[in-house]
Amino acid sequence: MFKADSYKPLSDSDDVLEYQYDAYRYVWKEADELRKSGALLEIGRKIKCPVIVIHGDYDPHPAEGVYKPLSTIIRNFRFIGLEKCGHYPWREKQASEIFYKVLNQETAITLR
Repeated sequence: MFKADSYKPLSDSDDVLEYQYDAYRYVWKEADELRKSGALLEIGRKIKCPVIVIHGDYDPHPAEGVYKPLSTIIRNFRFIGLEKCGHYPWREKQASEIFYKVLNQETAITLR
């Protein structure tokens, strides 16, 4: 999945992570039901803190599927797109440096 969700990963090593499919299936089923019913967006309306989304242009999850719904319900919402970047910006050869730069800048601003 990592290779499919990446633009150009920092390494081609096959990291081994414990994957708990039953837990994923349970959580995803609940999240999917919340999405379909509109309840997830209703929960999102309660968010009071700033929300900054950093999203890769090569991410298999379409940016508009994140931007459109969240930008309409969260008052302090910003979207930052990264070029040549997949789902894991901190692990991308061409995006990790800018990802960390943006992350540092945005968290420094938010924490003031």
